Amino acid sequence: MLKPLNVLYLSSEVEPFVKTGGLADVSSALPQSIKQLNHEVRIMMPRYSSVSERSAKLHEMIRLKDIPIALGKKVHHANVQSSFLSNNHSKVQVYFLENKALFGRPGLYVHPETKKDYPDNDERFIFFCRGVLEVLKKLGWQANIVHCNDWQTGLVPAYLKTLYKDDPFYKETRSVFTIHNMAYQGTFPKSSFPKTSLPTELLSESGIEMSGNVNFLKSGLIFADAITTVSETYAEEIRQSDEYGCGLQEIVEGRKRDLTGILNGIDYSVWNPAVDQLIPHRYEYKTFDLKVENKRALCARMKLVFNEQTPVIGIISRLADQKGFDLIGEIIDELAKLDLQLVVLGMGEKRYHEMFERAARKYPERIAIQLSFSNDLAHLIEAGSDMFLMPSRYEPCGLNQLYSMKYGTVPIVRATGGLEDTVEDVDPARGTGTGFKFKKYESAELLKTIQRALKLYGDQPSWRKIIRNGMSKDFSWEVSAKKYIHLYRSLAKK
Repeated sequence: MLKPLNVLYLSSEVEPFVKTGGLADVSSALPQSIKQLNHEVRIMMPRYSSVSERSAKLHEMIRLKDIPIALGKKVHHANVQSSFLSNNHSKVQVYFLENKALFGRPGLYVHPETKKDYPDNDERFIFFCRGVLEVLKKLGWQANIVHCNDWQTGLVPAYLKTLYKDDPFYKETRSVFTIHNMAYQGTFPKSSFPKTSLPTELLSESGIEMSGNVNFLKSGLIFADAITTVSETYAEEIRQSDEYGCGLQEIVEGRKRDLTGILNGIDYSVWNPAVDQLIPHRYEYKTFDLKVENKRALCARMKLVFNEQTPVIGIISRLADQKGFDLIGEIIDELAKLDLQLVVLGMGEKRYHEMFERAARKYPERIAIQLSFSNDLAHLIEAGSDMFLMPSRYEPCGLNQLYSMKYGTVPIVRATGGLEDTVEDVDPARGTGTGFKFKKYESAELLKTIQRALKLYGDQPSWRKIIRNGMSKDFSWEVSAKKYIHLYRSLAKK
């Protein structure tokens, strides 16, 4: 029988401690799923000021205090606290790397008032990447796999292959680097490089330099033993064009043998209308008629007049170019003329805040917005909407289309990345499909697809078939976790 693996999972955000996007959901659910498959998994993340000692149930680790971490000529000190992620089936230890000067401030990466990146994000995440490896040695816990996620952890594979390559503690350790979004690369000026303490030859285009900057994402892509991304189609897209590869496509293409697309799963103990404690009326397909009561509650909360026959289209998103809001802006007046109501939850770029504020003032009976994040409202939108809109320019995986199908909320998506992999286009004649897709990134195509969905909504027996198809899909994490374990095993043998 194969021995269980030791996996250290690194992420800059983990639900329920801190969250800005889907990375936090993945970083919570995947480690727990791996633990349920009888492997030892531990998580390490920064200790931000928003992580409450009381609500996170943090415990000081006495032997992990004042650990010196060198950042070039500077030395910062790390403390470590510990907590647990637990569900009905597993309990995963979480380590919080603390330095109040670097992480004891509002926001994770961006100042909440100026909306600008913290100018010392380079130091903050160099400290995290070096600190992780120093803390692991102090713990004396040897990981077979260090699983890194996104640019904030991108230096760890480089450290393992350079500064720590002759360290016997890390002799058997291999690294996996997961790209959740190629557009966010962690680019900093060359002056950041000495802080990394990496060998000087890495400050080159063959190393971690990119277009005259130090690039943390590139570091992960070059030095990790294996690279994954969060859907099969996105793994193809990022190799093939500058639009998706964001300037790094040749690096990814050069490592295509080490690249795997593994679709994200979802946590059905959290996102499941049969057990969801955040919605007023729980339901499953057999009791689907209760969904309309959630629609009534959603309309009341968003101050829209409830009409059972008028479909509600939900949006829960970061308000950014990537998510297709330029397309929505081009057709928002046409949408307001259709028999539908639009509910928007999200925050992001100022121009999209202003766009939706104008639209909500102009069409108060059609469009309702909340420009912030609210977890309970997110659940209510999934449960109370009839359709869910994701017209993304690109979408590495996407989670809301998966949540939507489980909630009987039919997704309308652009066929890209994980949206292409998970949503099957509706064929009304055959009663097949789980949602509505369009390919060309054009507002006219989006409008036609919404109109196609509205037409089928008018045929409720056919609509119910599409709902049943979506609700019966299984996107649970166990399938994905087994694929990760298979990858880990293949590396651990080398």
